[in-house]
Amino acid sequence: MQVTDAVKRRASVRAYLDTPISEAEIRDWLTQAQRAPSGGNLQPWRVIVLSGPERLAVIDLAAEVLAGQPGGEPTDRPIYPPEITDVQKTRRFRVGEMMYDQLGIPRDDKGARRKWFARNFQFFDAPVAVFFILDERVGHGQWAHTGMFMQTLALLATARGWGTCMQECWGILRPSLKAHFGLAPHEMVYCGMALGHPDPDAAVNALYTERAELEEFAELRGF
Repeated sequence: MQVTDAVKRRASVRAYLDTPISEAEIRDWLTQAQRAPSGGNLQPWRVIVLSGPERLAVIDLAAEVLAGQPGGEPTDRPIYPPEITDVQKTRRFRVGEMMYDQLGIPRDDKGARRKWFARNFQFFDAPVAVFFILDERVGHGQWAHTGMFMQTLALLATARGWGTCMQECWGILRPSLKAHFGLAPHEMVYCGMALGHPDPDAAVNALYTERAELEEFAELRGF
């Protein structure tokens, strides 16, 4: 598969088959992704990959914590900043409505929407879960470099016929995940990623989100 095709096909997959992915395949996938850009070659990322009982243990942890704290645990690194532009708010609202339209869940059915959102913390039934770990002492550049690594993983997964879903939602459980994984005092969970074979019959996987037109985000000068 050409890189251009992988970029076009990559999308957030929210329904998976129970087809397993082997340890050997995961090791090869991670090794290939290590060619992702890294400023100063710091390679600031660390990953924890879960399957089987280890994956289920994290799902159980999330259910337990969120039962007592539905809004998640306090964090000084919110998923979204307190203030975003009106354009960004519109985009965020729009993608949510597109997803719920695909699922056939109306806006006034809050219960069904909450139930669907909870599936984030089950990895949408993906058989593999990936967590990205960062040193809390790194700067904004290293966060960006880790994003490049994540995108490289997503594109490599697409080329292999796998699907991924970036899951920043796990950021609301950072303290509990830190303890669960036995992270060092200076380490934190950045976010998660669901990984598996997409379910081709799931309506939600037909969602293909909109993107801004070129003129909205790019200036070409001197051409």
